[in-house]
Amino acid sequence: MSDIILQDMPDDSMIRICNARVYDLEESIAASKYAMQTVTDPTRTNITDMTLSLAQCKPGTGHDNFLLGIRVAFDICFTMKCMVEEERYHFFETVTCNSTMHRIAKFDLDKSYCRYVDPRMIAVMKELVCRYNEEPTSENKLRVLYNNPAGFVYTMRIATNYRQLKTIYIQRKPHLLPEWRELCGWIERLPHSELIVS
Repeated sequence: MSDIILQDMPDDSMIRICNARVYDLEESIAASKYAMQTVTDPTRTNITDMTLSLAQCKPGTGHDNFLLGIRVAFDICFTMKCMVEEERYHFFETVTCNSTMHRIAKFDLDKSYCRYVDPRMIAVMKELVCRYNEEPTSENKLRVLYNNPAGFVYTMRIATNYRQLKTIYIQRKPHLLPEWRELCGWIERLPHSELIVS
């Protein structure tokens, strides 16, 4: 297991990542060589030209399957807009996250939105939350839930792998949303990121 310590996330970042761990990195690098060995050697954890070639193959060809074994878990603060988009990735699993269903009326709304949310929308949310807290009916709760802006920031625990991060990196590096570009910058700083970001 490798701990990932990122101390250089800018203060104005749209995301925050912490509690990151990488599992089975060396074991999966060793396994990348098994196809060409008659006697497998799990101690050969060096990255060879063949390892890089397999890792950097075109997505979908299957030659990069050993990247599935390099598992990554981390906490990320991500907007609701990105949370909806991240669900398209089948191996970018949300382990758990903040619950607006249960806790929307308890958040500090002045600190819960990204910088692109119009302050007037936050004021409306505060008004709706206040109304719900005074009269906690289902209708008032639904008004709060359905009016919550897409710039609401969740904290999520994510479980994924290097192969999925490779796909995300390819697809999201030039993305309009700054959160995706910042996540790609974080991917570039993972151990042996050359396996992902060729």
